[in-house]
Amino acid sequence: MAKGYWIVRLDITQLEPFQAYITANAAALAQYGGRYLARAGSYTVPEGNTLTRNTIVEFPSYQSAVDCYHSALYQSAKTLRDGACEIDLVIVEGYDGAQPG
Repeated sequence: MAKGYWIVRLDITQLEPFQAYITANAAALAQYGGRYLARAGSYTVPEGNTLTRNTIVEFPSYQSAVDCYHSALYQSAKTLRDGACEIDLVIVEGYDGAQPG
């Protein structure tokens, strides 16, 4: 079964409510098996545009990534984030097929 991923790019506009969101979303991520692969570290943009904070969260499956986002627990945490940032969040299915080489 392919893993699922949240790919998140955002600009924080209000730090205090955003920090409350970070604390609150931990329970939802843990419940659905989410774990950070990248979290606001250094980055380079060789092509295109980005926002100032980039995060990748891995889940055991695509369905668990979707379910986490739509869960009451995450949606409650999300209300703390609303208005505190500009965000692009995409949920993608991992790839388990053949690789180059």
